[in-house]
Formats: sequence, structure tokens, C-alpha cells
Amino acid sequence: MRDFPQMQKNYARARELMARSGNPTQWGHEFPREAVVLDDIAQHRSILLVDGTGPHERILAQFALCPGEDPTYRHIDGAWLDNDSYVTIHRICSSGLVKHAARECIRWALKHYGNVRADTHPNNKAMQHVLETSGFARCGLIQLLDRPTDTTRIAYQRHEW
Repeated sequence: MRDFPQMQKNYARARELMARSGNPTQWGHEFPREAVVLDDIAQHRSILLVDGTGPHERILAQFALCPGEDPTYRHIDGAWLDNDSYVTIHRICSSGLVKHAARECIRWALKHYGNVRADTHPNNKAMQHVLETSGFARCGLIQLLDRPTDTTRIAYQRHEW
């Protein structure tokens, strides 16, 4: 919980960056909502990439790592690589302190879990690039279940066999 204020600042930075790069609607002005981030922390889904230790620790990037079947991924216009167990990366963002921090988060998830899925907005060219250069396959399109508008996302998967 002590990292929550910095996590919120990182998400605000990410929203601003997305808006400036032609993707103003993926997270809008308030996503991820405070309650979602607090729930990620409470459920031990928040993963932080940090440097340093103790009082000198800095958050370089953060994401939610969600185990189990993601209901949003049940229906895909396309096909997943397999039907094996997987984890999902959601709400990834960088603090902007170092380059390639999001890629390091993805590398960590693959090392620890092997079968990883993610999705991103069609306008989020930066995240598409990160996923594709990290070896993820573009599997198709999914529809978000928790939002009333702007719900189409490109779905990705990478499975370390």
C-alpha cells in the first residue's frame, strides 16, 4: 500500500502519454479506477518493477498479473494459440524513468508463467510494438465486458513451450 500513491502517478502519466500519442480513449481520464488498483493490491495481482531497495526504491513499471481464465477472453474473433492455463497482463505502465521497462515486465511474466495473454487498444501502437517485439502473436479481436463504449481490443498470446 505504501506504493499506491506512486502507482497512481504512473497511471496518470500513462493516460497523458496515450492521449498525446493518438490514443485518448483507451484509459480516458480515470482508468484504471482507484478501486481497481486497490483491488489489484489486495488480491496480490500488482507487480512492480523496481530498482534500489528500502527508502531509495523507485518504481520503474507496474502491471496487474491475473491468473486463471479471463472472462473477456472466452470469445475471440480469431483463435488463441492454445487452451492451456495462462496468466493475463493488464494495466501495464512505465514510470518513464528508464527505457524498455514494460518489456522487462513482460519478460518477467514469461519467465515465471510461460503462457501469457494480453490485449491492447487498436490505437495503442506503442504497446502493440512492445508485445510483438516480445514475441507475442496477434490472435484476434476481443470485446471488453466492463465498459459501455470503445471496447474492441487486439488480443495477443505468447506461450513458452
